[in-house]
Amino acid sequence: MSVIIKAENVDHWYGEDENRTRALKDISLEIDEGSFVAILGHNGSGKSTLAKHFNAILTPELGKIYVAGMDTSDKDLVIDIRRTVGMVFQNPDNQIVASVVEDDVAFGPENIGLEQSQIRPRVDAALMSVGMYEMREHAPHLLSGGQKQRVAIAGVIAMRPRCIVLDEPTAMLDPSGRREVISTVHKLNRDYGITIILITHHMNETIAADRLIVMSDGEIIADGSPKSVFTHVDMLRGAGLSVPDTTRLIYLLRQEGFDLPLDALSVDECASAIYKKFA
Repeated sequence: MSVIIKAENVDHWYGEDENRTRALKDISLEIDEGSFVAILGHNGSGKSTLAKHFNAILTPELGKIYVAGMDTSDKDLVIDIRRTVGMVFQNPDNQIVASVVEDDVAFGPENIGLEQSQIRPRVDAALMSVGMYEMREHAPHLLSGGQKQRVAIAGVIAMRPRCIVLDEPTAMLDPSGRREVISTVHKLNRDYGITIILITHHMNETIAADRLIVMSDGEIIADGSPKSVFTHVDMLRGAGLSVPDTTRLIYLLRQEGFDLPLDALSVDECASAIYKKFA
């Protein structure tokens, strides 16, 4: 499996002089193409700052970020980098620029100079991939939050990126909208092989990821499968984070003396483990 994103000893600061704040501290990692990676952390942990480095919105003050081998600090490569890595942000209303859904999805391909004969198939395919084709002639402002975010994702997909970074895409959505969006990005990863990097502070959104990276105070404090990372309950609590409801239940039962596996993350796994213990 090839590496699509590589970070080498990346540091980043905000502010100037004595007011400078170090947001990233010597970050090194590699992300495999086709993988689904979740990056978890509380507000101010550095996760969104790191995400913005992945498509050259920010560039490192020290260190390097490479996207498909391209150095993000090379200004001549920025357009190619942003074609390779698309970004979806928190508020879908800030990403919608047209008064009709299909026109909004066409905005990106038009901006990179594609012919109309190429744009129409891309728009239709992108809307179908997020389950919004039937809404293509609707006004975006009449859609639900989850539907708007799926339109925003379709706009990125129409650019044909190899990787999509979603920076807190469900932060402004209700539970139904969150489920819609998370289901959509898993489908894109599973069915189309698009690399997904999901930035979130919602524990339950990370359970089905291939890999979970936890950040605190600008540093990576855990990196592994969700099953392995969430067994470190006390470490996560020390970083101001919780754990999925299933892990918390088993953790409490273990404190009462019951020998149950902390890596039973899904509801079915948790229920099965408890049933076997008490049946």
